[in-house]
Parts: sequence; C-alpha cells; structure tokens
Amino acid sequence: MDATLPTEFLLNIQREIQISAPADIVFESILENAGPGMVMPDGISMHLKLEPWPGGRWFRDLGNNTGHLWGHVQVIKPPSILEITGPMFMSYPVASHVQYRLTEKGGVTTLSFSHRAFGEILAEHRAGVSKGWDQILGRIKERAIR
Repeated sequence: MDATLPTEFLLNIQREIQISAPADIVFESILENAGPGMVMPDGISMHLKLEPWPGGRWFRDLGNNTGHLWGHVQVIKPPSILEITGPMFMSYPVASHVQYRLTEKGGVTTLSFSHRAFGEILAEHRAGVSKGWDQILGRIKERAIR
C-alpha cells in the first residue's frame, strides 16, 4: 500500500537565518513575535497570545470569548527550542508542526525554522505561507538585534 499523500495535501517550509544576538535574546524575540508583537503587513495587531509552557495555547484573542486556536506548545526549552502543533491559521482539516531551533556560537545565533503540515491545504494559504513566514522571521531578527 502506498501511503504517499499528493503534494497539494503537504506543506514543508524550511528556513535558516543567522542573527547577531545571543540565543536568549532571539528566543525572547520569538515569544514576543508570537504574541503581542505579531502584526499583519499593514501593521495591525493580530491579537495573538502565547502561553509559554508545555500544553500552553497559541491563539488569536478577538475579545468577548471569540477567537481562533492556532495551536498548543508541544516543546519549550528556553533558549533553544519552541515547537507548536495545531491548525495554525487554517480553519479546516489540517495538522501543523512549527519548530524554532536555536544554536549559538560566538554571539551569533542560528535560527532553524520549519513549518510542516498535512491536510486539505487551500491554494491561497500554500501561496502565501512562505512569504508570511519570511516576514515573521525578518521581524524576529530585527527585534533581536535592536
């Protein structure tokens, strides 16, 4: 039996960036950007909250007990790793795993990032997700080197 899924059901984003800052500063930048620091390209807040502990929620809080669950913290080991599992921004049958892995050498931190998902991934999400993560990683880097 062949268990291979068609490519339209898979998402695999991999990035690696160098940041001239210590790992603990970069990790705090990731947490800030996953929460109140997350903004849309036009600068409007996403109203995201991240509970930084195992099982903690990552969600969009729209007030009055409304919002969208993006995922749960699967692994958190400051300042080296953060993993989140859940549907992310996709409100349909999909499972995602996002990982931020940090390694520091000589005051420079390498941020290895991945977002892998499977499910009924819409073409519009597939088309925009790479650009979106690139913007987010850029903001993490900018925040860390301030």
